[in-house]
Amino acid sequence: MAKKPGTNPKGEFAFFNVVYEDGSQRSNRRVPAELLGGLDGDEPARSFIMEQDREIAEKSGRPPMEIKSLDRVGAKKK
Repeated sequence: MAKKPGTNPKGEFAFFNVVYEDGSQRSNRRVPAELLGGLDGDEPARSFIMEQDREIAEKSGRPPMEIKSLDRVGAKKK
């Protein structure tokens, strides 16, 4: 059954584009919004995504890739 419009809570997740050391990119990686903000800014997103990557690598039998850069989707470039 389809959801009613407007029932998806906004602001629950922040989205990040991740570029890895080998040059590959993953777009729109979801990070819970409650982890972000405060004095650390977006830095907790890096550790959250690294943990996700570690779990994925463990299941696939490949080593996890190192993150080169992490950019929030929709954020203005400095």
